[in-house]
Amino acid sequence: MTSFEPKDLPTAKLHGYLLSTVAPRPIAFASTIDENGNPNLSPFSFFNVFSANPPIMIFSPARRVRDNTTKHTLENAESTKEVVINVVNYNIVQQMSLSSTEYAEGVNEFEKAGLTMLKSDIVKPFRVAESPVQFECKVNEIVKLGTEGGAGNLIICEVVKLHINDAVLTESGSIDQEKLDLVSRAGGSYYSRAKAGFFEIPKPLSTLGIGVDALPKKIRNSNILTGNDLGLLANVEALPTNEVVNAFAKTHDNLALTQIEKHKKAQNLLSFGNVESAWKVLLS
Repeated sequence: MTSFEPKDLPTAKLHGYLLSTVAPRPIAFASTIDENGNPNLSPFSFFNVFSANPPIMIFSPARRVRDNTTKHTLENAESTKEVVINVVNYNIVQQMSLSSTEYAEGVNEFEKAGLTMLKSDIVKPFRVAESPVQFECKVNEIVKLGTEGGAGNLIICEVVKLHINDAVLTESGSIDQEKLDLVSRAGGSYYSRAKAGFFEIPKPLSTLGIGVDALPKKIRNSNILTGNDLGLLANVEALPTNEVVNAFAKTHDNLALTQIEKHKKAQNLLSFGNVESAWKVLLS
């Protein structure tokens, strides 16, 4: 057995060991607003529920290891003392992943991820309409665990209202775990689907994906492509050029396909992770 003392490991290495072994972890899809009312949406897997009476949840936006900066979610929670925690199921996992891209301050991650802002009843931050369960919370306390990169900040939230989609409830009013279909986080690019086990999602581009809001309208409003499909398509730095698309179409006979047929073919390619070819089909 290989053994370490934490002080002897670089923070990034220790961070990797912790995330890969304390897993899978539930995901807090946290919605906040800044002092000017600009919305922010970001996922955090340092998260759990810790009390039912009062109903308390805690999540932790850690200081970035690479440059010791703090995240917009922490800054917003400090200034407004409100947050909405949305649960993540399989239907929105790709969009959730895309929202974790570090877009500039003021960029609306709801729009970039193609998710719907739903007005909350008590707090000011918006809910994620596509999330099957949403918790409106007030921030009771923030506990700072350190000042160096990698240090956590425990945001202690009290649930003031919860919203549950009827589609995930049983006849008796309890949660049907199969229908809820939750997704959790593990190490590296690994996630776990509650009813199907581990799968991988490539990390969002450090160069910033174009976002769902930048997709051509006929693709963004497709009746075939799912939110997960759009999330995959939006995690590209730029669309293929006309020259590349035309060359692909000539050798793959895509010009004869209807729009619906193209969307179905692209969806099949996306199921195998072939985003580049899917784009070429859609634009041909």
